[in-house]
Amino acid sequence: MPIVEGNHFIYTVQPGDSLYAIAAKLGSAIQLLEQTNALYPPLTDPGLIYPGQVLVVSEAGLDQRAQVNHIVAPGDTLSQIANRYATTPELLAGINQRVYNPDLIFVNQALLVPAAIYEIAEGESLNGIARRLGLPLAAIIRANQGRPGFSPDVIYAGYRLILPLPSSPNAVVFSPQPGELVRPGLAIEGFVRAPGGTAYYRIVDDAGELVTRERTFRTLEAAPAFSYFSTIIQFDRQPTTSGGELWVYPRSPGTGIQDIVQVKIRFSD
Repeated sequence: MPIVEGNHFIYTVQPGDSLYAIAAKLGSAIQLLEQTNALYPPLTDPGLIYPGQVLVVSEAGLDQRAQVNHIVAPGDTLSQIANRYATTPELLAGINQRVYNPDLIFVNQALLVPAAIYEIAEGESLNGIARRLGLPLAAIIRANQGRPGFSPDVIYAGYRLILPLPSSPNAVVFSPQPGELVRPGLAIEGFVRAPGGTAYYRIVDDAGELVTRERTFRTLEAAPAFSYFSTIIQFDRQPTTSGGELWVYPRSPGTGIQDIVQVKIRFSD
């Protein structure tokens, strides 16, 4: 599927920058930068960039696991960055161990963000991508604001979109990603703020049938920390539809289930 593996950076062009300098600094290639950000005729002169534009910079090579880092630009705040990726400043600080003070981030600091990079295929539309992956169209548009070549109405094959991953104030799921094919044995990974260090997941198909009943998993740390987690998917019954949802959530001792993160998944092609 068109979600692109590997390391990616979201970089804001600064005065004096060139594509060559950006590619060299972040381990990319000029041709890749041009293709993934639509920096080519007739949309623009080859390689022409302006201060303030937001670029997707993908590392050359696809050997790494998928990860997106936002490079802090002058004037950025944690609240502004969180808003771009449809999350909260508290979660963003919680999943970045080097953010000791949410009010103090540094220019050129790389922040892990809940996002994926999606390469557009021929004939796709933004509305179609949003519906198929179960993501709000408005959130995709907001994540790509300020990017060269981006328009909600016209998108180009080979262009790479920033997709905010599903999250809640207390959890984010990095894997599986929206639209991913899910089978028993696949790992669920992410971060959760879980009372007592225990959180939960379940899987339902599009007919509302439980594929996986509620199961618990342990986190490395308990709330108030946002802790990394990894647990292996198990099925209790076969899905009755080709698609469904993964739910991940903590439980509040007083109110029960809270802040469900819902990820749209596939069981078959």
